[in-house]
Amino acid sequence: MPPLALKKGPGPLRRWLFVGLGVATFGLYGMAFVVDRFGQRERAVPSDIVVVLGARVLPGGQPSPALRARIEKAVELYHRGLAPRLLFSGGVGINPPSEARVMRDLAVRLGVPEEACLLEEQSHSTEQNARFSSVVLRSLGVRRVVVVSDPYHLLRARQYFRLHGFEVATSPAFLTERNMRFVDRCYWTVREAAALLLHPRVLFAREPGR
Repeated sequence: MPPLALKKGPGPLRRWLFVGLGVATFGLYGMAFVVDRFGQRERAVPSDIVVVLGARVLPGGQPSPALRARIEKAVELYHRGLAPRLLFSGGVGINPPSEARVMRDLAVRLGVPEEACLLEEQSHSTEQNARFSSVVLRSLGVRRVVVVSDPYHLLRARQYFRLHGFEVATSPAFLTERNMRFVDRCYWTVREAAALLLHPRVLFAREPGR
């Protein structure tokens, strides 16, 4: 049996595997830090419209806490005069009606005129939020939007709307449970970071004209 000191170390393939795992891990958590820092900053500016991205609807058509937080933030922006209209984006999930319709109904109860509310009821993902909303936005001649969602979601949402040619400001719904609970915030932030790293076209989308 050879002396312990003469035993071979890990082979080149294993060493490169360790290096690759280290780089991937560093990249993922580095991106997660960027996602978190971006989402924790209020960036809303006067715009043509506020776009509110949907979240889960509970049985009986009740808004989930995340959905309610997003609506309340959008209503706050409307009452502050940052935009004259709200576009609610979200289709029908497990429980009807559509996320957009639930958001609109609550916004009206919170004092937003129904005529200031627009609906996009087809989308079931962030990419579809941007794609289907862009049809409505272009019909209105919109150039700049404020997107409202959970903080962890805002960087990816901004990038998708940029891909469709819009100037995008973002406004976080800080009071959502996914932001206030530390474990939830970590989970959803890392998940978003992975989604961005897997879609470089989205990650590197630039603002129109730049």
